[in-house]
Amino acid sequence: METNRNNCMEITLLQTDIEWGDPSMNIRRAGALIDACRSSDLYILPEMWSTGFATRPDGIAHDEKDNVALQWMRQIAKERHCAICGSLAVRLSDGSYRNRQYFVDGRHHREVFYDKHHLFTYGGEHQYYKAGDQHTVIEYEGFRILLLTCYDLRFPCWSRYSDNLEYDMIVVVANWPQSRQSAWQILTRARAIENQAYLVGVNRVGDDEYSHYIGASCVIDPIGKRIGQCHRDQMESLAVSLSLDEIVKRRAKFRVLDDRD
Repeated sequence: METNRNNCMEITLLQTDIEWGDPSMNIRRAGALIDACRSSDLYILPEMWSTGFATRPDGIAHDEKDNVALQWMRQIAKERHCAICGSLAVRLSDGSYRNRQYFVDGRHHREVFYDKHHLFTYGGEHQYYKAGDQHTVIEYEGFRILLLTCYDLRFPCWSRYSDNLEYDMIVVVANWPQSRQSAWQILTRARAIENQAYLVGVNRVGDDEYSHYIGASCVIDPIGKRIGQCHRDQMESLAVSLSLDEIVKRRAKFRVLDDRD
């Protein structure tokens, strides 16, 4: 592992309530959460944070080239000299729809994205969206960060740490309903433990036509300990400081990854 990387990073989870199909309102809510907290290296929003989980995107998803929510993310990253990530329902120039998670880095003037790989077939997401087929790992402030989106959390092979997929932190953005909250609690810890990595899961609160969401956004350390969690059913921000030294120490002392399949 590299030794010249930074040691700590401040992240802020933005657990928002999402107004259905109303980017302007959702931008205001996210902005208010950011304004109410101290400066951070990285702000993390939920899945489809500007619209709600629109499995039928027609009339909801906006063109990527002029998406107001994405433009706002770029503005925040630039003004605050930070990074911000979260997924949006977007329509590409070829007419296809993507559940695309953007990581906008205002410090290094760059932007990457991850297209959700495991589309939620139970809700019909696969009928309208095109799945991504590539992992996205970005190095930021010394941490190598793997981006995942909601349903991806259920598939350990997709996120398994390997020689070709090395990272220190998993960021999962989600619209995970209360009815499956027990799975959220277990799977966030499992993905952290099996990969000896931090797991940051950012979920929404509130209601849409299909589900009730209680949030429970969380930060899990490499041994499965919950080191931060938002309140249930409450729109709020949560700041947590993460140490890269903790990852190095845990992986060096208990070398589970050396014995992986």
